[in-house]
This record gives sequence, structure tokens and C-alpha cells, in this order.
Amino acid sequence: MHRIKVQALLSIFFAIIFINGAQPQTVERPNVLLIILDDFRPVINYGYGDVNAITPNIDRIVQKGYFFENAFAQQALCAPSRNSMLTGRRPDTVRLYDFYSYWRHTSGNFTTLPQYFKAHGYRTYSVGKVFHPGASSNFTDDFPLSWSEPAYHPPTDAYSNAPVCVDSTDGQLRRNLLCPVLPEMQPLHSLPDIQSTEEAKRFLRTTDKSDPFFLAVGYRKPHIPFRIPFEYLRQHPVEKFSTLDLDYPPYGLPTVAWSSFLDVRNRDDFQQLNVSFPFGRVPEVFKLLIRQHYYAAVTYVDELIGKLLEEVDQSRTIVVLTSDHGWSLGEHGEWAKYSNYEVAVRVPLAISAPELPLLNDQRRIENVVELLDLFPTLVDLAGLPPVETCDTERPYKASTCTEGKSLLPLLISNSSWHENPEKWIAYSQYPRPGTYPTLIPNSDEPKLKHIKIMGYSMRTERFRYTAWLKFDPAYFKRDWSTVYGEELYDHLIDPKENMNLIGRPQLTTIRDALRMKLRQQFP
Repeated sequence: MHRIKVQALLSIFFAIIFINGAQPQTVERPNVLLIILDDFRPVINYGYGDVNAITPNIDRIVQKGYFFENAFAQQALCAPSRNSMLTGRRPDTVRLYDFYSYWRHTSGNFTTLPQYFKAHGYRTYSVGKVFHPGASSNFTDDFPLSWSEPAYHPPTDAYSNAPVCVDSTDGQLRRNLLCPVLPEMQPLHSLPDIQSTEEAKRFLRTTDKSDPFFLAVGYRKPHIPFRIPFEYLRQHPVEKFSTLDLDYPPYGLPTVAWSSFLDVRNRDDFQQLNVSFPFGRVPEVFKLLIRQHYYAAVTYVDELIGKLLEEVDQSRTIVVLTSDHGWSLGEHGEWAKYSNYEVAVRVPLAISAPELPLLNDQRRIENVVELLDLFPTLVDLAGLPPVETCDTERPYKASTCTEGKSLLPLLISNSSWHENPEKWIAYSQYPRPGTYPTLIPNSDEPKLKHIKIMGYSMRTERFRYTAWLKFDPAYFKRDWSTVYGEELYDHLIDPKENMNLIGRPQLTTIRDALRMKLRQQFP
């Protein structure tokens, strides 16, 4: 029924385009540019309303199309999130929660988003960090199945975590969190995102204009370390930032939910602060410096996006901008992803397309959506044969299907199209090795064999409910009879999720309803 309605709306969509006098090839064979940022919460000025953000080029992407105010990743870790987004399947289907397995070998020969476009005549190319490089994409970024030619990784990637940061205290080269640099003085005289932009521009200039392309460009920033050109710090003086009113764990938080930001703790400059593990607070001055450098990193990558867009014919190109997940800037006392909090799983999602009808001036879409919805949405926008919805009980059965839903009806009508409000729920999850933060095993990034608990989280229009369940990594089984902690946040009164309301007797009925729905999704 869902697919029939989407097909009907597609017919209306193309009829509108025909009436508007669009060229047939513009509609039938649009190019696709997918821009993926790393650890990028919605630090965007236009639409998302972050007054500290300086993002003129991202602003223009948002202004040209529609943007989703409530889009969520399926896991707040790079490789699982990207594999989920690019296969249109949930982490439990892909069976990847870390960095060390390849879904085609361990889960199923699932068709990817770029692979689907390639199968329908598109030239597909990956630049930078699209799939997470390494074992999780078979050390090839899933080439040749997903891409028409080998993926490009900038040579300067090799130095992303090397001691190339000049320490302000003694001038020594260190592995710092805060790492402003002169690009021409860095190894190979450049930086990864600069090189990725140049390669993407080369592709756009040299590709045959008669053939459609699917170009995915993955930027490294604002992922740590904040190795960015000095000049962008000047646009964000530290004086404009302030500490948060509430930067400590929420009242009633189960310890299993806590991220101890071990990747930040391992940086040389952070270690000098002697912040106690796992709940020690970061000094006030350093908090402001982290925020300053994060926002500067965003402005840096925004300028590169602007240079990339100069080469794009947007009259025949679908442009999408999103991120693999968010990042905490001190909310709840955390400085990382690695959780089910709103700041960790909420991402920006902006989509513009040739002749996409803008029926009114309201381009903000408030419906709760998921990153795995992107696969069927882009397929429908490009006019390709729709992707079937996976069997909910056996999502492994078909090689080409999606557990997401097409967002095209929202883009056409800019209103809630589904009659069933349960369609507009986002599900995320995060694994833990135990109920308390640990260094060994790493409780932020546990390997599969160490996972003993899985936190399943659902975000409705108003509530976020999370249950931390016993989990068997050998058989990928969850056990609802053993719950290590629960969280309930009411976004109507607490949008920053600072009060865990799970123990409030007045909310028992709501808690039980949400728990039942979550259990139906993950039985």
C-alpha cells in the first residue's frame, strides 16, 4: 500500500515538472551530489538557527530546497552509521556496531545506495570518507560493487592522527585535540578536506556531461582532532562562546548510558588537564576552546563546500547534505558521540532537486525521519524504479530492499503524508560492554565480542525512550527480561534531555506504551 501511494505521488511530481516546462532529461536522469560531514551536529545558521554558526554555503543548500529539522542517525559511530545509511538497513541487520566486519561477508549481500544507481546507468564515485575506510567496507570502500572506479582518499589522511600539532606551550609537535595549523607547513603541504575538494572538482570538470553521475563527497571535519587552518579561528573569537547552564549528567541517568569521551581524553593537550575518569569535569576555559575550534572547523568545511558547489550544475543535480551523526559540545558533561542522546544522533538533512516543487515558503519539515530513509528517497527523486521495503521479520531475505521509507511525499506536499503517526519514529542504538564506563574494554567503542548490553532508543514527536538490554554478540540476540536501565525524556518541556523522567509515576502509562512499541520494533 505504501509503495502504491508513493508511485501515485511520483506521477503527480513528474506531471508538475512537465507543466513547468522542464526538459525530460533533467527529470529522468538528474545527477546526484551527496555531501557527508563527520561528527556534524546541526551547527547551521539558516533554518537550524544556530546564531554562532558561520555557514553561508551550507545555508544556500538549505535555502534552495527542504531541510529536515528532526533527522536521526541509527548509531552514533562512524562505520555503523554510514553502513546503515548507505545500505538502507538497521545496524542489527547489517550486524556492524564497531569497525571490524564487512556486511557482505557476515550479514548479507545487501545492495547499497550508490550500487543501485550504478546498476541503473550512473557513473558512481566516492571522494574522501563516505564508507568508513578499512574492514567495514572490505578495505576497498566497497569497490567495484558500489563505485565505477576506485574510491579516492586524500594522501594527507595518513597524518590525521599523527603528532603534527604545534603545542602552544613549548612548540613541540603533539597529538593535540586543538590543532590549528598552516596547511602549507603540514605534511604534503595540504589537509585532507582541501585535497578531497580538489579531487571532487576534477571529477566534475572532466566527467561526460551526457552521462548522469552519483558523486559522494565525505568531509573529515568537524571530526577531531581540530586540525584546521588558523584563519578560521579568527572568525570565531572565543569570547562569543559561553558555558552551558547544565553540563553534567542528567538526574537519574543510568551509568550504562554515559560516554566518557575516551578519544578526546587520549589527546596530548587534554591529558595535561588531568580530568578524572570517567565523570570528571573539563575546565571552563578549555570548554570554550573546544567550542571555538568546533565552530571554526565547521566554517572551514563550509568554505570548501562553497568551492565544490561552484562546479555543480544545480539545474540538473540533486544535492543532499547530511552527517553520519552528531557530537556533544558539553551537553550532559560529554564531549563526543557514543550515546543515544539527541545531540549524538540528531543530524542535519537538506535536500534540493531540479524542479522539486516549492509549494510554499515553508521549507522546514518537522517530521521525525531517519538516515536510512535517504536510500529510497534519492531513488524516487531520481525517477529510478522504487526500492522494495524489506520484510520486517526477515530483513536479510532480499539483497535489494530497504528498512527506510521514501521521504518524497514530504518533499512534495511538505506535510505529514502517512496517516499512521507511528511511521514518524526514529530508532537508534548503542552498544556497551558493561553497566559502568571502562577503559578496557573501551566502553565508548566496544568491539563486537565485548558487547554485553545494547541500548535501543526511539524518538517520537515528543518523547525519547531508551532501554538498555542484555545482548548476546555471538547470536545477535537481545533479552528483554534483563533491562539494565531506562531513560525517558519529554521534549515538550525538556528539549535538551536533562531530566530522566523514567521513575515518575504520572508517566507510567506513557512509559509502558513506548516500551511496548520499542519491543515490537526490536523483539
